[in-house]
Amino acid sequence: MTRWKKSRLRGLRRGGLPLKIRGIYAGMISVVLLCFILFAIMENNLKPTIVNIAEARASLIATETIHRVLYEKVLADVNYSELVYIHKDDRQQITMLQANTVKINKIVSLANLEIKDALASLEDEVIKIPFGQTFGTQLFANYGPRISVRLSPVGTVKVTFNDELQQAGINQVRHILYLNIETTIRIVVPLATEGVSVNNRVPIAETVIVGQVPNTYLSLETGLQHR
Repeated sequence: MTRWKKSRLRGLRRGGLPLKIRGIYAGMISVVLLCFILFAIMENNLKPTIVNIAEARASLIATETIHRVLYEKVLADVNYSELVYIHKDDRQQITMLQANTVKINKIVSLANLEIKDALASLEDEVIKIPFGQTFGTQLFANYGPRISVRLSPVGTVKVTFNDELQQAGINQVRHILYLNIETTIRIVVPLATEGVSVNNRVPIAETVIVGQVPNTYLSLETGLQHR
């Protein structure tokens, strides 16, 4: 056995590695650390942008779903006269607006059930966001790999009913009835999981009151009020 081989054998027995192999290991460790640092920088910089885009898309999808189910299954045949009784005196002057509470409660309950069912259909729905949108420019908006965003409804749906009086002209007031819908949609993206609050105020019926506004009118949110 030559002197060089004996020396190399003694070095390996002592646990040492040739310089070339140690250099390769050091290079691999450096590459791994560099990749880790770059990933941390990208996550810190891109996470807010990706989450904001995902929140906007999730809110849009949830809003479209809520409006579709309301107008197709809940409000298709609803008229103002069915929801509010207009009381007049002998001179045909409006004296009071009175809510049809039975009809209103049925609408609120039906809206709650239908919206829950519609949002449940979004469970685990995946939308794709082009990576180019994270740069905030239209030039690259449709380029790059697609980032998967999963949607999932969270908690309950809250539906409330209220009204508003708006000036509509000389001696005219518009009375508008609304449904307020509040819910939360969870978005799951590669870098985060966030909850998106979705709030919608949907007009369902209205009328124009011509003449003197009644001294007693109905506020469906706070009950009967006096002017």
